[in-house]
Amino acid sequence: MASKLFFLRRLPRLLKPPSPSSSSSIRILRFLLLESSVSEAPRCSPAFRTFSSGPVNLADDFQGPAAIDYCSVLQEDEFHTLANSAIHYLLEKLEEYGDHVEIDGFDVDYGNEVLTLKLGDLGTYVLNKQSPNRQIWLFSPVSGPSRFDWDGNARTWVYRRTKADLLKLFESELEQLCGQPINLS
Repeated sequence: MASKLFFLRRLPRLLKPPSPSSSSSIRILRFLLLESSVSEAPRCSPAFRTFSSGPVNLADDFQGPAAIDYCSVLQEDEFHTLANSAIHYLLEKLEEYGDHVEIDGFDVDYGNEVLTLKLGDLGTYVLNKQSPNRQIWLFSPVSGPSRFDWDGNARTWVYRRTKADLLKLFESELEQLCGQPINLS
């Protein structure tokens, strides 16, 4: 409360037009930084910071995506190894699957680190790596866009919002669309 009174008393001086020898915007910025460092909000060390890309919802029963623990984020080289392995595995399995299903326009393509599965009139899947986020992104004609994170405990790529496994999602949706099961696990 005292800091707010301090701010209100200093507000006229902070907002006055800048003179050639002073910079009020720098003074305001310094004050706001000082004010935020004095706030009563709990501080957390970088080791405990978390990130969630889900919407803010204050409801008590909100079951949004799990937070990312930055201590468990993959190193870039490990991410590329795991993501490339998953994408190449899917490429091989989808090419085999294409030999067994009779879908007009079925085509699997991999180029520029993007895997594209065309199913003619049924839609198109697009799968690619997102290195800065350490994620695999998928666009599905059935479930829409998804962002998969590596789950080291389960040893698979998981969509945090729905807890869906990347390979199981493909199995389920391809069987639904094409009428034939595919085993990716």
